[in-house]
Amino acid sequence: MKEKRIRRLMRLMGLMPIYQTPNTSRPAKGHKTDPYLLRGGPNQVWCSDITYLPMRRGFLYLVAIIGWHIRKDLS
Repeated sequence: MKEKRIRRLMRLMGLMPIYQTPNTSRPAKGHKTDPYLLRGGPNQVWCSDITYLPMRRGFLYLVAIIGWHIRKDLS
């Protein structure tokens, strides 16, 4: 069934909520919007991950640092 048809039938049966849900996509008036800081070039966004691998005697820790702009392992 289409969404509009389901919505119409629910409204006819009285199952639709009376209140209106807030639109969270639009900022409120007077709300300060921060600038997008990731624009501007390479070497600004990094991602890191640490994990361990079980070995016979203990663990081996593996750390990966990735530059998102170049998508290359840095270390």
